[in-house]
Amino acid sequence: MDFTTFLMLLQWRRGYCKIGKKEVFGVNIKKSSALYFSPTGGTKKIAEHIASGLCDAAEFLDVTSSGRELAFGPEDFVVIAVPVFGGRVPSPTAERLSHVRAEGTPAAIVAVYGNRAYEDALLELRGLAEERGFKVMAAAAFIARHSIAPEFGAGRPDAADFLKMDEFVRRIRERLDYAASTGSLPTAIVPGNLVFRKYDGVPLHPAASRIKCGKCGKCAAECPVGAIPASDPTKTDKDKCITCMRCVAVCPHFARSLNPVMLAAAKAGLKKSCSERKEPELFL
Repeated sequence: MDFTTFLMLLQWRRGYCKIGKKEVFGVNIKKSSALYFSPTGGTKKIAEHIASGLCDAAEFLDVTSSGRELAFGPEDFVVIAVPVFGGRVPSPTAERLSHVRAEGTPAAIVAVYGNRAYEDALLELRGLAEERGFKVMAAAAFIARHSIAPEFGAGRPDAADFLKMDEFVRRIRERLDYAASTGSLPTAIVPGNLVFRKYDGVPLHPAASRIKCGKCGKCAAECPVGAIPASDPTKTDKDKCITCMRCVAVCPHFARSLNPVMLAAAKAGLKKSCSERKEPELFL
């Protein structure tokens, strides 16, 4: 190792190296953002942890209930995270991302699933992110508690998962450190089928107890697809409902739930594929 290289390594700091006033190499990220669709909070927890580790200046952008007009540049880094529904990206994701504009912004995509499988979700999400102008240079699949059957993935993400998130952060920063520019960052190679898995939802939809419901309207206001009428929040439009379980999670009166007989049948069907612990996967 010659003296110049040694000096550069000594001066290495937060993704770029300077000798005097000259930037030598590394992508300089000034802000990281967690952009997530997270109906029940598991995806939010993971996205925010990753974004916080990437940069001291981090912001959290929740687009669960509605889209937001957002713009990102090459000095931003965005963690785009969604839960997995039936091996796919949730249907509102495309609409939420349609409000977002990026200019070659480096990004990491994250699929969060309930200990069953994530199948085509990462490949689908990468395509949606690239359409908006993101440079998807990293991807990962993490596990959170299953939103419909919470005994599957219970306690996830746990300590081991957070260590894997920290490894993901470290590897992203290393990749940024060695890149000459955002344009030179490689695209993350992710698994999935070009013909995405068919998913038409599940025949389970939360219903409200007319006795417990206080008609506060919180479920209607926060439903991602407008499936609950504000005029009568005891009702659910089954044609619109995506069974994301947000209404159940946010109801202050614990008035919304799934049909117990149908839920028991769904859990029995999930038991074989969800019982064995799955581990996070990283793609850089």
